[in-house]
Amino acid sequence: QYEYVDLGLPSGLKWAKCNIGAETETDYGDYFMWGSITPNTDTPCDWINAPFNNGSSDYDEAYFNSIKDTVCPNDVLAKDYDAASQIMGGNWRMPTRDEFYDLLDNTDNEWIEDFNGTGVNGWKFTSKIDASKYIFIPVSGCRLDSSFNLQGSYSSVWSSSLNTSNSAGIWGLCFGLRITSNNCVVLSSYRYCGRSVRGVME
Repeated sequence: QYEYVDLGLPSGLKWAKCNIGAETETDYGDYFMWGSITPNTDTPCDWINAPFNNGSSDYDEAYFNSIKDTVCPNDVLAKDYDAASQIMGGNWRMPTRDEFYDLLDNTDNEWIEDFNGTGVNGWKFTSKIDASKYIFIPVSGCRLDSSFNLQGSYSSVWSSSLNTSNSAGIWGLCFGLRITSNNCVVLSSYRYCGRSVRGVME
């Protein structure tokens, strides 16, 4: 049901061609707070609505720590709360932080404006083994509270990996005009933000 691309990565990991909720590679798709298995495209994205925060208006670290071993064993989001796993099914799941580095280190990747004449900006990852194989991730921006922000200029795609130095944050693949020299980097973001999800499978 879901198309994937084999980029010839050393890990053997295959990446979905589109974001969850997107029908084409240039569609932004749906937005998810980290740990949500239903889209939050129409839901205010804030701490009150964020999964694993007990309805608090601020980050409730004590509550998260009390459930961490269940929802995030070994600092990776459990399958029951993994949007790719639950929505796409099969062997699909969200990528880890290390798998973002696997993608960055083992592809030719670059910022693309007006991808194939579609008017959509984003980051393209091309196989070093077969240049006809690539994935394109559009700059979908993010959802904060009830608004969409930075669509077309900045994007962050969720990983399943917790930032162990600050459990309010989750590692994501970030790129766009807010990143110095238009680099694509792995950064930590607050998990109440609504962001894109791109599935992977082994």
